Amino acid sequence: MEQPFTTEQEGLAAVPVEGMPATLRAYLPALDRAAAEAAIAEVRERLGHPTAFELRPIGELRIRAVHEEDWATAWKEHFPVMRLGSHIVIKPTWRDYEPRSGDVIVALDPGMAFGTGLHPTTRLCLVGLERWHEAGLVRGASVLDVGCGSGILAIAAGLLGARHLRAIDTDPVAVESTRENARRNDVAIVATVGSLPVDEGPVDLVLANLVASLLVDLAAELATALRPGDGSPGSGGRLLASGIFVDREAEVRRAFAAAGLRVVGRDQETDWVALDAERPGDVAPG
Repeated sequence: MEQPFTTEQEGLAAVPVEGMPATLRAYLPALDRAAAEAAIAEVRERLGHPTAFELRPIGELRIRAVHEEDWATAWKEHFPVMRLGSHIVIKPTWRDYEPRSGDVIVALDPGMAFGTGLHPTTRLCLVGLERWHEAGLVRGASVLDVGCGSGILAIAAGLLGARHLRAIDTDPVAVESTRENARRNDVAIVATVGSLPVDEGPVDLVLANLVASLLVDLAAELATALRPGDGSPGSGGRLLASGIFVDREAEVRRAFAAAGLRVVGRDQETDWVALDAERPGDVAPG
């Protein structure tokens, strides 16, 4: 059943729109042509009953053949090779691509995990990560990817020269996808199921492509996960936080400030915002 819907809870929940037409799809095996045609005839007849008694209007029954190979490959047509920033290229494993000089190519098979580069929140993270790289912050850095999804951000950080990569996600499917994609790109990532806080010590860089409510709830843990600075600008660990609807930005900023994080950069694409924040020192939250 496909019914028109609106989204709530920062895009995480779908709410059906009452009174709007819905679409019901059904799939029949077509190897036995006679049986399939008989089933279609029966469905057409039964759908006519509610219409005849004026119970509810029903649209025309539409029929088309779906070849078996379409199921395995049709979705892949929607994932092109993408260039993000100046050097990062996201290449689906089934696409051909002739690299340019200086390209950093992330070979990706997203499977069922979030994080393909198609969504603005992921693009904002990758562009911010490249900016960090150009500022000399990534090479040799320790990195924690919170809510890793397909692993795209941690892998990109590794290809840009990060030395120690850790990825966590509450979804086991995402963790396995991260491990598989890390192997494809020959990047060493320790990926585990879980959330903050992590057992290991603070890191140089944290990547958190989540949603505003989670960023608010985890603000203190995100700050603790970062290496503290000496109080001078640019000396502390950095957080790149994405997945923020523009109308929730002020709330996230307040939570970060209360956790001792200082926002030093901002990017926006459509209604999505990414914030670049620093832990300048051992500032007591409050």
